[in-house]
Amino acid sequence: MGQTLTCEALLLDTVDLHDGDRIVTFLTCEYGKKRGVARGAKRKYSRFSGQLQPLAKVNIGWFEKEGRELVRISSVDLLRPGGRLQEDLEGILLTAYLADHMIEFAQENENSEYLYRLLDSTLEALLAGVDPNLAARYFEAWVLRLSGIFPPPRECPLCGRVFGHESGRESGSVRAAVLPPNGDALLCAECAGEGGILPRRTLSLAPSTVDFLRLIGRQNLADLARESPPGAQTLAQVERLCGELRRPFLGRELKSYAMMKQTLGRLGKG
Repeated sequence: MGQTLTCEALLLDTVDLHDGDRIVTFLTCEYGKKRGVARGAKRKYSRFSGQLQPLAKVNIGWFEKEGRELVRISSVDLLRPGGRLQEDLEGILLTAYLADHMIEFAQENENSEYLYRLLDSTLEALLAGVDPNLAARYFEAWVLRLSGIFPPPRECPLCGRVFGHESGRESGSVRAAVLPPNGDALLCAECAGEGGILPRRTLSLAPSTVDFLRLIGRQNLADLARESPPGAQTLAQVERLCGELRRPFLGRELKSYAMMKQTLGRLGKG
């Protein structure tokens, strides 16, 4: 028994297969991540010609049988092209990084509404001209948050002290947060260190960074970019924090992130 399904999707990846076919990985709200074969997609006059653009938004139809790893893609209708996001090297690297997150974190055959909406809105913001660095940091922090591995950036779980500028409302001081080596929770410096000395490789987050992490939980990317854009130091700390949380969870670093840093580093942009 099988079923034919049709829904809106975001294309994550395409890989050439034999005999002119392609394997397409795509993300849907209702059915999560799917992988399917687009038969004849490599051929010049294929019905898929021009439709299988990375990170394009499409209406996709497919047939699937229970127990089969790959579905059979029957139709792809372009709703929003992805080409404008990849007009330069930095755009190509960034979009590969965004797609890689979904390939790793989205689950097959499970509702992925929040991840889908996150990727879709991030792509819309990038097309509208939002700073790519801000978009990447917002996106990666939310992926980890939706996956349940981003520590609450509000208060130390050991002593209850509030982080960020909110801590100054009562105590008169501004409190930073730290992530100990191999840690999975943000602590205050007093709880993370012994005798006031923090372990090596401890990541210290400035109060402004903690404030930003709280802000992204309340504000969408477009509004954040317009009303409260963070500074370069804040974005750099968020990038490092997300990496320190992501690597232990996956057991490795994303290939797209390593490629992006290596390539931009060679160009003096990393």
